[in-house]
Amino acid sequence: MEFQEVIKNRYSVRSYKDDKVEQEKVQLILEEGRMIPTAHNNQPQRFVVIEAEAELNKVDECTRCRYGAPLVVLVCADHSLCWVRSFDNVDSAFVDASIATTYMMLKATELGLGTCWVMHFDPAKTKKYFNLPDNVEPIAFLPIGYPADESKPTDRHTERIPLKEMIL
Repeated sequence: MEFQEVIKNRYSVRSYKDDKVEQEKVQLILEEGRMIPTAHNNQPQRFVVIEAEAELNKVDECTRCRYGAPLVVLVCADHSLCWVRSFDNVDSAFVDASIATTYMMLKATELGLGTCWVMHFDPAKTKKYFNLPDNVEPIAFLPIGYPADESKPTDRHTERIPLKEMIL
């Protein structure tokens, strides 16, 4: 699939088939998340791969937005590894983890899978349920799976403001 086709085909999937995602595809998706550009190449992105039913139930306790996906990647950032901007001490955690989430989301689309970037979750429960150390912040859940037959983009999916309105 050409890159522009991947971009056009990607949408937020909110209904998944029960089919498991093949381990080869899981590894390809994680590899994309590993290869991202990060601030100062510090590579603070960290992943929790969630496939077991008991662990998926924990995801459901943290967010209502799993949508039945058989696989979820919890994307995190290790603040102890982040680059820190000297002017205001802002670290690169959110940006680096967001780049990883984007790359993995696009790779999943290329592989015929669907995803939905989820930021609507309880961070305290997430840290507790997935035993994240104090220096690791959960940034996003990424449900992944085969879209259900009835899955389709929302009506707002193609709504975009004109490019000239984005350019300052």
